[in-house]
Amino acid sequence: MAKKKSSSQEDLVEVESDFTHQKLVRSQQQLIICRNKHWRYISSFHGPWLQLPPEVIETLANINYNTPRPRPIDPAVFFDLVKIRRLVDEAIDLAVRAASGVAALNQQTIPGLHHAAALGLGFGFRPGNQTKLSPERKHRMRKDATHKLCKAYRLDEIACSVSTMQSASALEEVASLVLQRSPDDSEAKYVHFFHEKIPSRQLAECTSLQPLDEAIHENPSDPEPLRTRGIVRIFKEDFQGAVADFTESLRVHRLRRPTHRYSGKGAEAEQQLTQRLSRRTENVILKEEEHPSSLESQLLFQRAGVYLTMACQHVDVAFPDGPHPRPVADSDLDPASPPLSPEVLEARQHVRQNAKRALRDYMTYLSHFEYSPDLPLDIAEDFALKVNFVANGVRVPRHNTKPGSPVGNDEKTTQKPHRIYVLSDLFAPSPPPDLPPYPITDLAPARPRQSPPPAVPVVTTETLTYHPLLADALHALLLCHCLVQTSAKELLRHAYMVARLARLADGYPAFQASRSPARADWVEVLRVGGNWIQLAGAWDDLCAPAPVPILHPNGSSPLHHHQQQLQQGQGQSKPALRSSDSPDAAAVINGSGTGAVVTSVSKELPITPFPVETEKQRKDRLHHQIVLDALGDERVSDESSFRQAVLARQLRAEHDYQLANAVATLRAQISSGEGHHHDGDNDSESSGSGDLDIDGQKVTSDGNGGVVARVGNNGGASRGHDLEKEYPIGSGRALAVARWVLDAPPNAGIIPGDGKRRKKRPVKRVAAAAVVGIGGDGGGGDGELEKS
Repeated sequence: MAKKKSSSQEDLVEVESDFTHQKLVRSQQQLIICRNKHWRYISSFHGPWLQLPPEVIETLANINYNTPRPRPIDPAVFFDLVKIRRLVDEAIDLAVRAASGVAALNQQTIPGLHHAAALGLGFGFRPGNQTKLSPERKHRMRKDATHKLCKAYRLDEIACSVSTMQSASALEEVASLVLQRSPDDSEAKYVHFFHEKIPSRQLAECTSLQPLDEAIHENPSDPEPLRTRGIVRIFKEDFQGAVADFTESLRVHRLRRPTHRYSGKGAEAEQQLTQRLSRRTENVILKEEEHPSSLESQLLFQRAGVYLTMACQHVDVAFPDGPHPRPVADSDLDPASPPLSPEVLEARQHVRQNAKRALRDYMTYLSHFEYSPDLPLDIAEDFALKVNFVANGVRVPRHNTKPGSPVGNDEKTTQKPHRIYVLSDLFAPSPPPDLPPYPITDLAPARPRQSPPPAVPVVTTETLTYHPLLADALHALLLCHCLVQTSAKELLRHAYMVARLARLADGYPAFQASRSPARADWVEVLRVGGNWIQLAGAWDDLCAPAPVPILHPNGSSPLHHHQQQLQQGQGQSKPALRSSDSPDAAAVINGSGTGAVVTSVSKELPITPFPVETEKQRKDRLHHQIVLDALGDERVSDESSFRQAVLARQLRAEHDYQLANAVATLRAQISSGEGHHHDGDNDSESSGSGDLDIDGQKVTSDGNGGVVARVGNNGGASRGHDLEKEYPIGSGRALAVARWVLDAPPNAGIIPGDGKRRKKRPVKRVAAAAVVGIGGDGGGGDGELEKS
């Protein structure tokens, strides 16, 4: 008996030793990367600026700043990119020279130097006959490189992290080598915090706040370490501490340096007056100390995201009894409703309060950027022409002599001034009334009674100021409105405005389009909520990039080109109608005109049938997209999780396909007047008069000709729903917002009697738009909200 017991103990010891050995092997095989590679929103800062020479980036930044408002890219971000690229490149040069032990890296002075040796790629570089550097000289070079990196990280740690990812390997060790000789160097500690190697996806477990605490204690007047500590606390899920750090950093920043938007108002007015009075205007080249700062927009965006996360965290506590159908009565303010526990009431109050705070910060963040509904095409053409000159190595002309150009220096300029709005004004309770309609849902007449007038080319275009985090902030704004329970009609207006702006944000010529986590969450909320706000189309279609305006290569504006054609055509027979001259064809190509859907065109137009997608092509396309989405899922770490992610997405895609067909069928029945009659074959899918039940999701008419798809009372008992519970496709934030939309009662989170103690706030209206004329800067105000 004792022998059996001892043998079983030995087997247990062997199993434990095998488990420990396997765990050790897995830890040794785990990827070890720098800490800064875990930073969020890194993909938003990818773009051509990483490959362009610093001189070209600086030229583009100056061109961008001298472009009439709204400038294509936020000048504060663009100037930060210029300084970050220059600082990182200089730090790479110093770090590589210190690692190789030579005074200069020049292929002309060092024979046999491979170009990859300067990047630290291990090509066996030998310095030749050059004198070796002393250890003290190497230390000074590394310290200088650390100083430059510290300045770059203080400007924008996300952009600097993206830039250092493509640098030499010697740059990752430069701060640790400085700390070996100078352990108290605060700049080296700050840089080493970003470059320290930790296991992948374990930032919260392998990161200590002590280096940042020491940096903040040594330099209490610097807001940048507070920003970094707040971001790290987000990873550690210490959201209250993150809010405190971002708030303190904002206070220190505003105390040390006021925002550029208000401090430069007098300078912009003086510059505007000079430009209007002078005949030949010089381009403005700002000094480095005059560059606007982007730190305030960074802090506002980060704090707003923390508030939104805190609001979503309290959603589950607000529903202790699980999901239930949306009640009609006001369970928070109606005395007749059953009493709720104090924990539930407090959780609902936290949801609403934090969502309001996030909404406030997002609106303040959007107030840093501008939008114009009628920017002249000549301005866009002038900017594109200058960018093309710089890209091809051609010197940009110093003065623009194009006649009639709004950016030129001709006294005969007669271009109509354009309007400018701050982005936050577009989401005010009373939006600007003179915006172009979007989306255009009116149908064009099938057969016009009279011949249409000659098509006049569009001479204006919509544009906005781009920021790498703008798309995420816009969609997060919609999530905040869902949590504060904005009415469906008002939320629909905000959603169309976000789609209008998202289609204009392309980041040219510095950034490239990237995925937005908030956009994915908003699409998931729309899907789970059954499009309760009744959008006119799919969200990806509404946010499709706007058509590129047609620019003429001869330097003339479209209107001037059209007038020349009319003058040349007088007294001559009218040529045959071409597809490019038809207004209906232009509406199809450009997505504008009298309507988004054209039922018929002129007989002269060749009609090309749209290829019909076969079932196999549809499945192949979906499978390719599903694999890409699964690979981008952060939770996928092995083959098993990858298979689960692919299977869950496949089941959801099939469910959505069946649901789309059911919605189309019900809409056709409603339009034909047969929405309340079903054949006997459809009894298995019919749950009532005019209703369809697709895999636990009820498709019904809203009574106004529309169709609504909502989750049924059974919550969906299919295999797809069960698998989605085990492996949810949407993020926790998206699921929390969707649950709040479906289950929260009206006025949830409002304190009883709160409206009696507070006075009603006056309705805010949008200030008059800033009108920009020849000088490029408006004199009609800065777009602030004023009380009526």
